[in-house]
Amino acid sequence: MTTPNTPNTSNTSSTPRTERALRLTVLVGESDVWHHRPVFTEIVHRAHRAGLSGASVLRGIEGFGASSMIHTQRLLSLSEDLPVAVVIVDTEERVRAFLPLIAELVADGGRVVLDECEIVRFGTDDRERTGERDGERDRDR
Repeated sequence: MTTPNTPNTSNTSSTPRTERALRLTVLVGESDVWHHRPVFTEIVHRAHRAGLSGASVLRGIEGFGASSMIHTQRLLSLSEDLPVAVVIVDTEERVRAFLPLIAELVADGGRVVLDECEIVRFGTDDRERTGERDGERDRDR
């Protein structure tokens, strides 16, 4: 039985595994496009084709960038260019190899941020469960 102050370890190993990684965050505007496609969508698809471990797109509710104009989702503002962050976490080698693939997408004002981080894994990794290893990812997902 788990109490509020006792962690549930029934399906996890007692010691989490950690590994060093690099977090790539690409900040763009929601209305930024590349060949009639949102820039954030193009980044996600390029990351997928490159075999990176995953990508998430987070939509901001308010922010400003190089133009110093504040964009907000408040009803009266009707902003169509809210900030968007594409976040990717993978090994440093894979993230750095991916940077040239997005350079043209952010050359006109996107911001790219790299942060060292750690991935914490509890229990069995999805790739271990399915027998998948680096380089053997299903590219048709």
